[in-house]
Amino acid sequence: MNICVIGTGYVGLVTGVCLAEFGMNLICVDNDIQKIDLLKQGKITIYEPGLDNLVAKNTKEGRLHFSSSIEEGVKSSLVIFIAVGTPSREDGSADLRFVEEVGKEIATWMDGYKVAVMKSTVPVGTARWLKGLIQKHQPQPAPFDIVSNPEFLREGSAIEDFMRPDRVVIGAESEQAVAIMKDIYSALYLIETPFILTSLESAEMIKYATNGFLATKVTFINEIANLCEKVGADVHHVAKAMGLDGRIGKKFLHPGPGYGGSCFPKDTRALSKIAHEKGYTFRVLDSVIQANEDQKKRMVAKIKEMVGDLKGKKIGILGLSFKPNTNDIRESSSIAIIRGLLEMEAKVKTFDPAAMEEAKAILPEVEYGKDAYDVASGADALVLVTEWNQFRRLDLLRIKALLKEPIFIDLRNVYDPAHMKRLGFRYCGVGR
Repeated sequence: MNICVIGTGYVGLVTGVCLAEFGMNLICVDNDIQKIDLLKQGKITIYEPGLDNLVAKNTKEGRLHFSSSIEEGVKSSLVIFIAVGTPSREDGSADLRFVEEVGKEIATWMDGYKVAVMKSTVPVGTARWLKGLIQKHQPQPAPFDIVSNPEFLREGSAIEDFMRPDRVVIGAESEQAVAIMKDIYSALYLIETPFILTSLESAEMIKYATNGFLATKVTFINEIANLCEKVGADVHHVAKAMGLDGRIGKKFLHPGPGYGGSCFPKDTRALSKIAHEKGYTFRVLDSVIQANEDQKKRMVAKIKEMVGDLKGKKIGILGLSFKPNTNDIRESSSIAIIRGLLEMEAKVKTFDPAAMEEAKAILPEVEYGKDAYDVASGADALVLVTEWNQFRRLDLLRIKALLKEPIFIDLRNVYDPAHMKRLGFRYCGVGR
């Protein structure tokens, strides 16, 4: 089957490469000519473990191609996946201008029956709106179907998530479109992946509801962690016991500096905006959004409490990306914390294994180190913000010797408090 993926950002590139790995013929299209040229050379524009190898393999085997021409992609394919950005507007709503542009292009070049699949995260009702948009802009009427097929990819684990998903959601009104989508994902039937066949609107809501709930779970354990600090409890013991309850589950019960990235902040705001537009106040979600912003500020206050007056103090920050195994710094807690420290006139030196170049573009006033030990050298405190594996096994005695003051602030609770105190650190975590 010939498939086109429009948009070679995180979702689009992973989707295209993994479908090629399933044996489909893929053409990945983007209007960023420089990005397409790099991809043709096998150079990956995002950081995702294992993705470069799959691109090289499927390109070599002739199943994966890259182009800057939507006309070429649409005319040569039966199925067109739309995987363009839907960034937040100032009011929190999703900006659909890229979806609209692509919809008009698809309509222009549609020369026979096609299936347009919405992979981007979009407000409920977008797929139905897109159907009308395509019909309106077709030069000549041509049959097509619209499908909502939301993605559930975790950055850093995206390939595994695509190849072995918890479920596949297909929102459609046409049996023919459903049959085509089942054919595309036929490899997943062999591993008994659950398929949810539903309406366009329900598929769109499933995506938002999922991310909204996960963001709520993260925020809830952070709130419990903050309370644990006040009552003398250990949030790790609390979270472990909670997670063993089958009704709750252990995932996303890890306290820290607040959620970030390209999905949770954007999707929670968009879901809240959808509710408000329908005259409904989503009280739980609105509180989650506010509590998450407060959590990042609380981390700056925690650093100040440990160090004292921050003016002129040198603070070492380990980790810039919002989570390990990605170079994504969008709404990263680390970036928010660094900005808070700079506002208090602290000096900041930082290191991240993958996100340094991205951070330099928005934080030029920060000093960038070559590794964790370089960051610790001469610092008044060291703050671990992103739990990259290489930060989990630091030579702590070396770190202590390099620090001006033996202050270690562990915002991911990687290290054992009692052990750190035995080594002579002034240590604090989150909720312990």
